[in-house]
Amino acid sequence: MKIAVAGTGYVGLSIACLLAQRNEVVALDILQEKVDLINSGKSPIRDKEIEDFLANKKLDLRATLDYKDAFKDAKYIVISTPTNYDDEKNSFDTSSVEDIIEKVISMNIKTTMVIKSTIPVGYVESVKKKYGIDNIMFSPEFLREGKALYDNLYPSRIIVGEKSERAIEFANLLRDGALKEEIEIKYMNSTEAEAVKLFANTYLALRVSYFNELDTYAELKGLNTKDIIDGICLDPRIGTFYNNPSFGYGGYCLPKDTKQLLANFDNVPQNLIRAIVRSNRTRKKHISNMVMRRNPDIVGIYRLTMKADSDNFRYSAIQGVIDSLKEEDVEIIIYEPTLKAEEFSGCKVVNDFEKFSKEADVIIANRYEDILFDVKDKVYTRDLFRRDS
Repeated sequence: MKIAVAGTGYVGLSIACLLAQRNEVVALDILQEKVDLINSGKSPIRDKEIEDFLANKKLDLRATLDYKDAFKDAKYIVISTPTNYDDEKNSFDTSSVEDIIEKVISMNIKTTMVIKSTIPVGYVESVKKKYGIDNIMFSPEFLREGKALYDNLYPSRIIVGEKSERAIEFANLLRDGALKEEIEIKYMNSTEAEAVKLFANTYLALRVSYFNELDTYAELKGLNTKDIIDGICLDPRIGTFYNNPSFGYGGYCLPKDTKQLLANFDNVPQNLIRAIVRSNRTRKKHISNMVMRRNPDIVGIYRLTMKADSDNFRYSAIQGVIDSLKEEDVEIIIYEPTLKAEEFSGCKVVNDFEKFSKEADVIIANRYEDILFDVKDKVYTRDLFRRDS
């Protein structure tokens, strides 16, 4: 079976690698550099399993810039293009998704489009009406950046937003590519599947916000945050996941998904969803205030990335802290080895760690790494458990 995948970010490339074990997969992107890397067996993103699959596994996978080449004779076209949140429109920018839909329609081919991009609740039904089509459905992804293919190989669940033969076939394609043996598969309408995605990510954002507010309370009251969290999380109903304090939830998914869900609550009574969005802003301001209590002249930002061993810092939480610190009378320098520019967001980049650590009066780190040990007296972090989540 030929399958096309539009978009080669974490979602698209992990799906492409998964399906290319047993099917012919053609990945479509708009950047020549990414296409060349994939075709040479190299990953354009940092993900251990994707890197290993492209370099060492026997995959029937190639990449192209030509959408007609990618889509021709494809039984399924997986749409995994970016849908950034537009604060002015108060909704996801779905233009990249609709660009793919329009290209497919223009080719007049018999295929089924499966949206993997995150979209507003009710989006699939709206595009069916807008374009007069029925060959489209939504299947949410539940992936971590840097662990995207791993999470496809060992999925928590597979959800397909349709109750049909083609939905069953697509779910089986995902299941057959996975290494996990027993996988729960759920079929539902696309609108409910869209809601599952947004509510799931908003719950994770709630977990992050809850433990961050606990940490704020303990820090200001002079209490031991870790002891409190350990005691709470021994309750199996609560558990130990997503309980490590941080500078706030960030990354590509949680900030935009919580905002989109809040927008979808228009004319629906709620208090909690808005509080989650506000709590994240409050946390970043608190971090800035705690740093400024040390009266620094120069604040060093250790890494922009969200997680250890990551090269991605889109919408990372620490950027919100930087914005808050800019309101203070303080110089900001940044240590970020993946960044080649001399400045970022108006701040000087110093990628010589020894020079960086000497210049900074306070070094703030969302996630602690061993390199900081020798300057630990300068470090401000809330990474109590020394892990990403």
